[in-house]
Amino acid sequence: MSSDLRQRLWAKRKPSAWVIPRQKSTFADPDKWSNVDCDVTPVERRTWTTWALLGFWFSDALNAQGWEGAASIIAVGLTWREAFYCLILGYCTDVIPMVLNGAIGADLHINFATAARSSFGFYLARFAVVVRMITALFWHAIQTYTGSTALTQMIRAIWPSYLNIPNHLPLSAGVTSQQLLSHFLFWSIQFPFLLIPPHKLQWFFVFKSVLVTTVATATVIAVCVQAKGAGDIWDQKPTVSGSTRSWLILSSMSSITGGWATMGTNIPDFTRYLKNSKTVYWQALFMPLIASMLGIFGIIAASASKTLYGEYIWDPLSLAARWDGPSGRAGAFFVGLCWCVAQIGTNVSANVISCSNDMTSLFPKYINLRRGAIITTIIGGWVMVPWKIIYSAASLLAFMSALAIFLAPIAAILAADYWVVKKKHIDIPSLYRRHGRYRYQAGVNWRAAVAFLVSVGPNLPGLARSVNPDLNVGTGGYIYNFNYIWGFSTAFILYSGFSYVWPAKETLIVATIHGDTEFVDGMEVYSEGFDTPVELVEGKSGTKEAMATSSRAYEA
Repeated sequence: MSSDLRQRLWAKRKPSAWVIPRQKSTFADPDKWSNVDCDVTPVERRTWTTWALLGFWFSDALNAQGWEGAASIIAVGLTWREAFYCLILGYCTDVIPMVLNGAIGADLHINFATAARSSFGFYLARFAVVVRMITALFWHAIQTYTGSTALTQMIRAIWPSYLNIPNHLPLSAGVTSQQLLSHFLFWSIQFPFLLIPPHKLQWFFVFKSVLVTTVATATVIAVCVQAKGAGDIWDQKPTVSGSTRSWLILSSMSSITGGWATMGTNIPDFTRYLKNSKTVYWQALFMPLIASMLGIFGIIAASASKTLYGEYIWDPLSLAARWDGPSGRAGAFFVGLCWCVAQIGTNVSANVISCSNDMTSLFPKYINLRRGAIITTIIGGWVMVPWKIIYSAASLLAFMSALAIFLAPIAAILAADYWVVKKKHIDIPSLYRRHGRYRYQAGVNWRAAVAFLVSVGPNLPGLARSVNPDLNVGTGGYIYNFNYIWGFSTAFILYSGFSYVWPAKETLIVATIHGDTEFVDGMEVYSEGFDTPVELVEGKSGTKEAMATSSRAYEA
């Protein structure tokens, strides 16, 4: 047994030993690789219903960062009312790209990396994929470390002496021995959940939504009962006025919107698993309602904490850390459990699945979703030393939030291409072929490139100032106060305009092409790239005229 194990491990030293078996029926070029996670989602994996989508949004929106969403808004001098308006408007703005781009995955059952080829071109799409992948890695690192602080509350509730573990690490490490142990334990607990295929996660999302909603509500009720009310934050007056107040409102709304910029871009990675494509439109209700509810909970709990402890406590884990005694520690345990599950769910839904899809599209010969998840959590959980990110780099955190200026135009170009330019008619097989109709010029669509650059440019001075507040950029930083709205709207309009004036006619078709027609043993058959080809039936892919302009015919 041990000898056989050594032989298998020895064989893994060669890259060829890591090659993933290639699918027999796929749209990829004959000399290129693909796998089931890259290809069109098979029918048996389209398992998500409306309830599963509701559970997904509960899973994604319910996290510690969402609880603290209003903290920065009130901290800069605005009132709870203005914080509430910023939450609602910010989340409603996010809904626009989520619905528009979510429809791509729901209609075509393809992931974000594949969908981007229609607008950016076969090769330029990789740039959009890399930007999204880097963002996911950073956020996975931070969300994982935040989860470890929740686990600390669970452990200290049972064994209070856990907090007294001696520290053997220098201050420069940015983490104590006890914190590092909590991080390792949480990372180990989270690891198996990352390996579950996305189409099998709906019940975990439902479990998280029930647990987090229950505990979050109980937390608010508990602190309000102890404080004999909801505190005095409702009477708080703004500490800023005039134009400064107006710019702060815009900036705060953009910070809320930017936090969801990643999901607005890669939402096809999840909607590809929907049974019914129309289910995607329920996001317009689910997402802002759930996220705003959690932000309001954070405001109420913080206000009550001022009465109890003499200061506003925005972090629910910091609030639980104040609870002692038998009942207090029991409460702290359940709060810790709640946010452990919350962080795992958010990491799975918002970061790991997305990053794994990106890696799979870049290296389909060697990486599938499971291997991508393993690589993502090793890099994000350890290589990127997340405690260093949080401990030493407020400017880096500001820069990460500012990644919205790059993601907004990407989301806009995807949406404009599908809804305005292509009118929802896509040649799916060509998305997998480097010499297909979406090659444009050498794999690059100049319309997308120019729209992206023009959209990003005016935001760069504000980005520089967010990283270095001492930098004087003059009036050039004002656009950055509404960076997502600017980036999305300008890229959408420019790409649509360029495509109208200088259309890429080879990419415009009259109906969506879902598969190829081929001749097998003299019989005309139809293949959608993931199952055994079937005999062609009239209307299978729209119309006979549409089939005449199929991918194979175009390449020929």
